[in-house]
Amino acid sequence: MTARATDRRTPAERVEDLPRILKALNQSVQDALLRHKRDGHPVVVWRNGRVEWIQPEDIVIEEEMLQREGDQ
Repeated sequence: MTARATDRRTPAERVEDLPRILKALNQSVQDALLRHKRDGHPVVVWRNGRVEWIQPEDIVIEEEMLQREGDQ
């Protein structure tokens, strides 16, 4: 991952950009969920103190991700 040439913030300042970091993490999770759903693979989550399998047809994808997938 590289910083944009116009981003003049120090590495420490970029590391502290929590909203941007959380957005990137959320996008990565949604990408992975979309791939699993599309490929027919279940995912495993930790819920209520135990491991649960979520079948592909039960995976919920945020609307924005579905729109992005359709644009490609």
